[in-house]
Amino acid sequence: MSSYTNDIAAVSAVIEAKGPSWDPINPESIARMRAQNKFKTGLDVAQYTADIMNADMAAFDADKTKYTQSLGCWHGFIGQQKMISIKKHFGGKTDRRYLYLSGWMVAALRSDFGPLPDQSMHEKTSVAALVAELYTFLRQADARELGGLFRDLDAAREAGDAAKEAKIQDAIDNHVTHVVPIIADIDAGFGNAEATYLMAKQMIEAGACALQIENQVADEKQCGHQDGKVTVPHADFHSKIRALRHAFLELGIDNGIIVSRTDSEGAGLTKEIAVVKEPGDQGDRYNSFLDVEEIDVADMAEGDVCFNRDGKLVRPKRLPSGLYQFRQGTGEERCVFDSIEAIKAGADLLWIETATPSVKDIADMMNEVRKEIPDAKLVYNNSPSFNWTLNFRQQAFDAMVAAGEDVSGYDRDGLMSAEYDETDLAHAADEKVRTFQADSAREANIFHHLITLPTYHTAALSTDNLAKDYFGEQGMLGYVAGVQRKEIRQGIACVKHQNMSGSDMGDDHKEYFAGENALKAGGANNTSNQFS
Repeated sequence: MSSYTNDIAAVSAVIEAKGPSWDPINPESIARMRAQNKFKTGLDVAQYTADIMNADMAAFDADKTKYTQSLGCWHGFIGQQKMISIKKHFGGKTDRRYLYLSGWMVAALRSDFGPLPDQSMHEKTSVAALVAELYTFLRQADARELGGLFRDLDAAREAGDAAKEAKIQDAIDNHVTHVVPIIADIDAGFGNAEATYLMAKQMIEAGACALQIENQVADEKQCGHQDGKVTVPHADFHSKIRALRHAFLELGIDNGIIVSRTDSEGAGLTKEIAVVKEPGDQGDRYNSFLDVEEIDVADMAEGDVCFNRDGKLVRPKRLPSGLYQFRQGTGEERCVFDSIEAIKAGADLLWIETATPSVKDIADMMNEVRKEIPDAKLVYNNSPSFNWTLNFRQQAFDAMVAAGEDVSGYDRDGLMSAEYDETDLAHAADEKVRTFQADSAREANIFHHLITLPTYHTAALSTDNLAKDYFGEQGMLGYVAGVQRKEIRQGIACVKHQNMSGSDMGDDHKEYFAGENALKAGGANNTSNQFS
């Protein structure tokens, strides 16, 4: 017996026990409402999605073709439409397809201050609020889809079509939810470890099962693809990793996922010299990457900071800002060190922010990590900050040179030009872009591929095209041909925007509450009927 049928029976018993005043309540209406509200709290969502993500990680360990993907979101509607589209195009399933909550997009698009750079200046509570909003919209997608099935069920019953009724009932009983894991960006924790813990609790309570934290100084935080990044010693960072774990455990999400991100490849600065308790320890290794000069005690100036390295007095190079710099060329080695130490501190997944998308470069670092942590897995940012076309055309150019092929017809620095679009080099580069995720999953153990800001760019591009046509010579045809006609022909649900906003669900509820007295919006005069 399905849970739907069980609910009808259970509610019938309650109504019967309450007496005649409850007789107008239809038990099946309540069963439908319960089916449309599968997740009662954010913690229900967090546990459900944590279980999915842990199962996916185990599946990836056994088969590297089973990597996962996500796209960044800055609004609940965007996340909802992604999952509706995925179900439409991929057999009604959402397997291994997640959502990513980008701190960059929260800062740029969701702050009360207006657009801000990715420097943790936005309201920290807006991150948890966006997690909650995303899941509100995903749950509404479930309710809308199930509502359509319920109406189809009623129509099949009215027509006396038992076979169709059974088929629809099976679809209801085996409904696939739009709710999927969200990997949520907590930046550098927005403060000290206690602030990190408090914010983590808010995000988990909103439904987040996976939190991504980076090893930058919270009050100096920069976007991972900008200059001026400042990292913290491992002891400081690991206290925040433990803060996340305590938040998960306190709230009962024992298998919550922590993604530890290192920005060390492009971060040449640190705010602190690490504490060293014994030679060769974590702090000593962190300090070993500092750019120092050996000095004599007599050479020490007022206010100098110096320390002992291998029996010699050294002075780290200090900038006017008070920050210390690392030696040039140590970024990749520091990424490996950071990653190994993060796993030891309790992180579940790693994130290495890189300057360019190169399978070889990522694999080289991950292979070093996996010498010590064999099952270490990576989350990788397929960032719009990379010029993918130019990078991969240059990689194809270099491969041709290495193979002794003639490249005299190409300008390596000008390969972005459209004049190269139909060349063998461009086709080879595009094929490498197409297979980048599968190749790097296999070669660099990348479990999850995400694009941080895709809908920021798609919104700008589509708006530019619409504005150009509508305000230009195309007029209304710019909207009709460029938007609505495509929506209709591609089966985009939003062409019925009243339905997407919940109007039909509201009609269902009106009928539940008022019976034949219900004043419904979806009648014959509803212009949305033109899209039936």
